[in-house]
Amino acid sequence: MIIETRTAEETFALGEKVGRCARPGQIYTLTGDLGVGKTVFTQGVAAGLDITEPISSPTFTIIQVYEGGRLPFYHFDVYRIGDIEEMEEIGYDDYFFGEGICLIEWANLIEEILPEKLIRVTIEKDLEQGFDYRRIIIEGLDDDFGGQVWK
Repeated sequence: MIIETRTAEETFALGEKVGRCARPGQIYTLTGDLGVGKTVFTQGVAAGLDITEPISSPTFTIIQVYEGGRLPFYHFDVYRIGDIEEMEEIGYDDYFFGEGICLIEWANLIEEILPEKLIRVTIEKDLEQGFDYRRIIIEGLDDDFGGQVWK
């Protein structure tokens, strides 16, 4: 599925819809260039999970855990990961197979440990369409992942 947004507010609202539809055990990968709106989308997901605390990218801590919403939210940013063993040290599998949802920025850097069943979100810019235009591609929303909500 491809969704186009033209403002940061629309990107946030799409993330919020994802958060409202999220179910325990779902893993979302989030890829896109620096400055494309990954954090805005993630803030929307958190809002959709009824998380009210501020959401920022965990670039230097690898993971931020938010437990104040309807589901635990595990927000990974693996941009600065040096070795896959760092993921093992933080116990990634407890999060990947836990009761909350995972959102992993820069997931392409840890492909070898990702489960097969996940939802891929890619955010792209196209400056010819405008500075705030985003093309958001969501793959993997089958019926098991609540795909019916999006159809």
